[in-house]
Amino acid sequence: MDLRKLKTLIDLVSDSNISELEITEADGKVRIVKSEPAAAVAPTAAAAPVTVAPVPAPMPQAAPTPATPEQPEVTVHAVKSPMVGTFYRSSSPGGKPIVEVGATVKEGEPICIIEAMKIMNEIEADKSGTVTRILCENGQPVEFGQPLFHIE
Repeated sequence: MDLRKLKTLIDLVSDSNISELEITEADGKVRIVKSEPAAAVAPTAAAAPVTVAPVPAPMPQAAPTPATPEQPEVTVHAVKSPMVGTFYRSSSPGGKPIVEVGATVKEGEPICIIEAMKIMNEIEADKSGTVTRILCENGQPVEFGQPLFHIE
């Protein structure tokens, strides 16, 4: 199932009263579940979780090192995707990445591009600091709320 068809299905579920949709085709199975509103009994994520079979296992993240008296506590801020789309590090194919690890960014400064429905959306840093980690590969599909960068 191609990415455009998945995006269309996600939009249909989010715009309708359907809370769950499951489609099985020869090339795979897709299950889309709309999360409950924030006032629900159990807290849920703001985005509708989407599961596509087969799903690659997530990469384990290293646990943060506890702060010691000699080491000041460093807060890591995750810049999250504001939409579903395709992540790009540069503004043109083969171009220079907008930011690299170690780059200092200011709040409101562009840090990547997310293509959604054939529209290129500049994503801006929501915090000033230094980019310590880039969590997505160029051309990788991303979901709403998925961490893209770590900024300290």
